[in-house]
Amino acid sequence: MTPPPAERDSPAPRIDFHVHLSVYTHHREWVTEWMKRSHPAGYEDYIARHADPGAFEELLSAEGVDHACVLAELSPVTTGICTNEQVRDFCRGRTRLIPFCDINPHLHTDLGEELRRKVEGEGFRGAKLYPTYQHYYPNDPRIYPLYQAAQELGIPVLFHTGSSVFRGSRMKYGDPLYLDDLAVDFPRLNLVIGHGGRGFWYDRAQFLSKHHANVYLEISGLPPARLMTYFPELPRITDKVIFGSDWPGIPWIRRNMEAVGKLPLPAEGVDRILGGNAARLLRL
Repeated sequence: MTPPPAERDSPAPRIDFHVHLSVYTHHREWVTEWMKRSHPAGYEDYIARHADPGAFEELLSAEGVDHACVLAELSPVTTGICTNEQVRDFCRGRTRLIPFCDINPHLHTDLGEELRRKVEGEGFRGAKLYPTYQHYYPNDPRIYPLYQAAQELGIPVLFHTGSSVFRGSRMKYGDPLYLDDLAVDFPRLNLVIGHGGRGFWYDRAQFLSKHHANVYLEISGLPPARLMTYFPELPRITDKVIFGSDWPGIPWIRRNMEAVGKLPLPAEGVDRILGGNAARLLRL
């Protein structure tokens, strides 16, 4: 088993780049029902217990995680609302927790200035965008002020890509190929392909992460045992791959980290995937 942080031989941190709050302001009922399948017993107790940030930090420690990126979500049509304010307050004063804001182009106007306020005024350290759930193309020019601001601020932008089981999702917006424009137009902006282009576009996600110095492949929600099939060149791109769990929908953080560690990868490559690459992007 992966030992807790203080007992590991490796100096590399363990970072979960993709966790959500257990309790949203509002969850669509189909999301709640889907999540219950991952928690066949005691779902309500589990979710309520980890709504407390101290309890959540204890969970991370037990799972062997040094830091976790906590993601806001403003997707009222498809999944629900977890406000930026919720995430800000949840993470405040807790060095283990790293807040990521969401800027929805249907709810905000001056996207660049909104992001600046979130980062400079409220302490957010990254952004998570949900084109599939919020129905826009990532390379839409109206989003460009947000990318320009993120590049100047030096924060990473994580995108939901690929498929989704949730009602109202529009998968056409989840093609990672749209990030090619962003990688060219914003060469100093670190772009992270969430879920690795899940379902349709594993090959595109892998190629983009190889082709662009500023594009990374994040593997949340993917079964570790299938990663070598999805990404045949994984041993050669371990410097571009980032671990995420998609907790609480996928609650087995330690188990999945251990499974990544058992893949035919060099030890230093495992360290990069499980935290080293994320630490670099987050400037830890």
